[in-house]
Amino acid sequence: MFNVVILDGYSDEPAGLGVPPYLDIYPRYVAGAIKHVSRSAKIYYFTIDYVRKNLDTFLKVSSKSKLLIFLCGVSVPGKYIGGEPIKIDEIKLLSRLIKGPIKILGGPAARFGFGIEGGRIAESSTIFSEDFDLIVKGDVELVVYNFIKEGFSIEKVDPNIVRENYDLTSIFAVKGAFIVKMHPNYGLNLICEIETYRGCPRYVAGGCSFCIEPLYGKVIYRPIEDVLREIETLYSFGVRNFRIGRQADLYTYMAKDTGRMEFPKPNVRAIKRLFEGIRKVAPELDVLHIDNVNPGTIYHYPKESIKISKIIIENHTPGDVAAYGIESADPRVIKANNLKVYPDEAFEAIKILNKVGGTRGWNGMPELLPGLNFVYGLMGESKETYILNYEFLKKVLDEGLMVRRINIRQVLPLPGTRMWRIGVRIIRKHRGIFKYYKEKIRREIDLPMLRRVIPKKTVLKKAMTEKYVGNRTYARQVGSYPILIDIPMKLELNKYIDVFVINHGFRSIQALPYPIKINKLSLKSIKMLPIDSNTIIKIIINRPFKNSEDFKKKIGRIDLIEHLDFT
Repeated sequence: MFNVVILDGYSDEPAGLGVPPYLDIYPRYVAGAIKHVSRSAKIYYFTIDYVRKNLDTFLKVSSKSKLLIFLCGVSVPGKYIGGEPIKIDEIKLLSRLIKGPIKILGGPAARFGFGIEGGRIAESSTIFSEDFDLIVKGDVELVVYNFIKEGFSIEKVDPNIVRENYDLTSIFAVKGAFIVKMHPNYGLNLICEIETYRGCPRYVAGGCSFCIEPLYGKVIYRPIEDVLREIETLYSFGVRNFRIGRQADLYTYMAKDTGRMEFPKPNVRAIKRLFEGIRKVAPELDVLHIDNVNPGTIYHYPKESIKISKIIIENHTPGDVAAYGIESADPRVIKANNLKVYPDEAFEAIKILNKVGGTRGWNGMPELLPGLNFVYGLMGESKETYILNYEFLKKVLDEGLMVRRINIRQVLPLPGTRMWRIGVRIIRKHRGIFKYYKEKIRREIDLPMLRRVIPKKTVLKKAMTEKYVGNRTYARQVGSYPILIDIPMKLELNKYIDVFVINHGFRSIQALPYPIKINKLSLKSIKMLPIDSNTIIKIIINRPFKNSEDFKKKIGRIDLIEHLDFT
């Protein structure tokens, strides 16, 4: 028997998210690999946020362990509410503080380099060479498995080994599912990323200039039965939220022409089997969402894509987002970086998904909308690029279409990608115009779009209260790209509540707990209600109200009564 410590420093990649409440594949696969080779091994799992608050506990447990595994890496940085990814200095400090165990670094930071933020070149993993015994450039679960199997001999293990299929990895996924019970969000809003395949079908054409997915090479699909077996096991351990997010394009899962065509024809039958199967093995799940979808697939195969979208909607939960990697509406940038779609193609893909997924679901959110990704600092970019991107988004808005969110970021050049040799010189050249247009898009596109997607007086159901900011509470629904809900009062944290939308920010909404306790609501909150000033004055003067009839008699607003609680 031996002890192993897994430190989850969080991951964020084009095809995968592991920042809480998300739990990515790396800790689960590694835990399963350990258990597969040694059932008696004792595994301790810590998140970096836990370690920051409980350093002594982490140091004590780690110093008595045989193996210490760091898993981390951000290649598409974002802003996070549920956790803060580990920093370079923290990795170095923690590694140097702990004496005794063999130390392994795995995940995107080891494989592709350490991304700090968009607009900055990633740091090579060589900066950690003095802090770790093994830096894994291959698949960390396979390396750990072989390392233990070879009696912890560094000389006998290949840190560059990669999986050629999912035979072992799918076993690891099942055997490592127990790790969910150690996650701080377990029993609350934990959501597990589920992998269906690795690599990008467009690798045959080179893929996008900045993306790490084509670096995996040939696409490897994971059998449907293996995916379902993992979800069934996670479900048996109490997981109720899942995102089928670990793939470059869900709509090409099991596509038959993969490896021969840049845009292989979708396999509708396989996706139907997958989603109907998920509902059978996890019948009372709370959230089932997706992530990446190539807009080029939808454009080239509209009939198949509509069928797939309907299958997803029949089996998922509302508020779902298909993340479209559009990246640019400038034809010169698209050509120079081998991007997926030209503007007219991207626009058509947005229209198609709106027709199928634009209806509002039971939780207050539209069923399935596109989420748009734009990347700046790419080859061929000019000042005109910013104008073209803005005009594209303005057209989407003016045509009455909906998108759940617009992600605007600067490229993070990573080793192995074509953007690595370009670096950030284009970003530096356009810093001023980037800031101007980002603010312009937030103000003139994001705000009216959010008002369309989530209008005032919408009731959003089952939002988790997550964080205090001053005297306010931040809450979010569980799922893909959940909207930030700003509640102007302190509420008990880690509780599910329904909310009533009262106002909009550029990237968030303001809301009140629902139903609205009109007799107990603060004057400040009453003034924020989406009603006219005369009605607000009447409510303040006539409170408290005995019941709905009393409110109707004194105020006369029948439309408000269904939203009010008079206790």
